[in-house]
Amino acid sequence: MRLPLPSAAASAAVAVTAAVAAALAVLPGPAVAAETPAASSFTISDPRIKESSGLAASRIHPGVYWTHNDSDDGPYIYAVDSTTGRTVARVTLTGIGKPRDVEAISLGPDGQLYVGDIGDNRGGTWDHVWIYRFPEPKQLGDVTVKAAQFTVKYADGARNAEALMVHPVTGRVYIASKDENKGGLYEGPAELSAGGTNVFRRVADVPWVTDGAFSPDGTRLTLRGYFMARTYPWKDGLPVGEGERVDAPWQGQAESVTYTPDGATLMFGAEGEGSRVIAVPVAAAAPSASPQPGSPSGAAPAVEPTGSFGKGALVLAGGLVLVFGAKRLLRRRRP
Repeated sequence: MRLPLPSAAASAAVAVTAAVAAALAVLPGPAVAAETPAASSFTISDPRIKESSGLAASRIHPGVYWTHNDSDDGPYIYAVDSTTGRTVARVTLTGIGKPRDVEAISLGPDGQLYVGDIGDNRGGTWDHVWIYRFPEPKQLGDVTVKAAQFTVKYADGARNAEALMVHPVTGRVYIASKDENKGGLYEGPAELSAGGTNVFRRVADVPWVTDGAFSPDGTRLTLRGYFMARTYPWKDGLPVGEGERVDAPWQGQAESVTYTPDGATLMFGAEGEGSRVIAVPVAAAAPSASPQPGSPSGAAPAVEPTGSFGKGALVLAGGLVLVFGAKRLLRRRRP
């Protein structure tokens, strides 16, 4: 999300960002894995997309990614062609209320796109949030579709969240809350109901999360934040262990992640006009120490992150206190 800064907080945040950027610039080694044509890194060129806050890879349109703005845009979902960076479709949703703070998008096994209007910039005080669902368009082009709207509440009270993931096998929807102390992974009902309230229940603790995605086979869950990304084996409806570090790119306002349909690559996105979506091969992104319960067979030995991100993490850690302190001041207050 884009946050207006009080002057003191702005100075602190800008100073930290500048220091981190300068430190990363002089560190040896590449910040991310080498880009290849198969990885399909791209830049979003549509000037209407200023706050890309979620990503979902299309399964019926190769190389196309669905995204949306964070807030103050309207009921719009965009399809971006990764070969050109251009928007090839804009979907206008009807049958829903006015979107409030759209933060995530995920494609379910039913071929429908799930959009998470789950952000809460008032510190977790909304009485409820919403999920919108509509079939992925078979033809690309500007179109208006009627979406289903689902009301969501959390069993343990309101909270802010930016990550929504639909399991590619079971179709169950999960939300990860965003908290600088300890976030939570929340499990939705087996089937969402448009006729009542859908209660999401906390099933696991997670770190500060801005987005997440399941691997296409449903055996892994990757979660990302501003300063980290981790991949967890997924078994019996739960993430297993502490997860493995992912050599994710440094992107500033890092807001999104998705897998390519073949599961071979993680795509990392960020907010900002002309933002870059960076591809990181899964083999380089999340090697595993040894096969764990729920892990795919034949995993490679674990290694610590390499390149600029691994060394830069030490620099980033030094800025966390200032950044989080500034973020407490720069939360937007909306009526």
